[in-house]
Amino acid sequence: MTTAGDRRSPESALPFLGVALAFLITMMGTTLPTPLYPVYQTRFDFSQLTITVIFAVYALGVMGALVATGRWSDQLGRRPMLAAGLAAVVISDLIFLSSEGLSSLLVGRFISGVSAGIFTATATVAVMELAPSDWPRRAAFLATAVNMGGLGLGPILAGLSVEYLPWPLRLVYGVHLALTALAVMVVLKAPETVTRPARPRLRLQRLQVPQEVREIFLPAAIAGFAGFAQLGFFTATAPAFMIGVLGHDNLALGGLLAGSAFFASTLGQLLQERFPAPWRLPLGCVGVILGASLVGVGIGLASLALFLLGALVAGIGQGMAFRAGLGAVLQASPANQRGGVAATFFIVAYIALSIPVVGIGLAVSTFGLATAGMAFAGGVALLAGASLASLVWIRRRGARG
Repeated sequence: MTTAGDRRSPESALPFLGVALAFLITMMGTTLPTPLYPVYQTRFDFSQLTITVIFAVYALGVMGALVATGRWSDQLGRRPMLAAGLAAVVISDLIFLSSEGLSSLLVGRFISGVSAGIFTATATVAVMELAPSDWPRRAAFLATAVNMGGLGLGPILAGLSVEYLPWPLRLVYGVHLALTALAVMVVLKAPETVTRPARPRLRLQRLQVPQEVREIFLPAAIAGFAGFAQLGFFTATAPAFMIGVLGHDNLALGGLLAGSAFFASTLGQLLQERFPAPWRLPLGCVGVILGASLVGVGIGLASLALFLLGALVAGIGQGMAFRAGLGAVLQASPANQRGGVAATFFIVAYIALSIPVVGIGLAVSTFGLATAGMAFAGGVALLAGASLASLVWIRRRGARG
């Protein structure tokens, strides 16, 4: 099997930048509905619980694609899988463009999740393989940055569109469809970095946590779960809290708030490199604890400033904890099992994006929006605190041993 190093020169940055752009466009599409949910809710007459279910359906699509196709690009090639992911993007956009009810939203979100799952598994590797040979460290960060950057751009652009431009539920998907056409052209021209075997063997991605990884995997996964649950909170419910608790009905502002958490995550992933390795995951946990606490207090006091500050701090903490936790887990894994361990870690993260926010939807009908939001923020802080306590215990035990 050939590698990227066999096929590119140090100066060949265009294919790398092109696939990175396609990655950004794809992930941007997955968060476009965030500021549109209140409009859908009014037009199609459904509850806050339904909004969280719609979001959970997206996460199921992501997880299904990760498990089913996570290893297929090694057999079929990166370019065919990227093309398949873009085909899912086109189908999803067309469904949203013609959406006339709840069923189409559910189908569109599931297919959007499939596109995200394919790209998360394939584009991350493709971007790193296509990076110029003198960009090894920057390539890994940029692969993550375009992922989170796309997720952050989606709600910001959709919020501006729905608030200030005509055709609030159509225009943004039409624009994204045009951008996707550009991404298709870029991907089709990108060089292939994998030699396809004569008889491709398509297998499910096996999830695994080897014995030697379990000690660090547990606190890393708990911290990852807490951080991604907080991101899911902003992606699925931020507009509802902006309108129903904080008293701000500007959907562009709601989209900006949701997007800011993802940009802060990218900043956190960059900042963690400035700290010694043993401190990165604990500091990420502290960031998530502080951020979630600020979000909870912001909801309780109906303070937009505290709510936004909490989103930024929690985003930075999530980025630090996610990158440091994944790095620690992969470093402890046997080389021939790292793919399965990474897939398992990502599945935990995407479970965190879906199940907790459905819990918010259920709690809102019984306890109200503010109480449900504060309880959720408290739960996230407790989870991150449990991870931090576990890390301290592991370190002390290691020092005694």
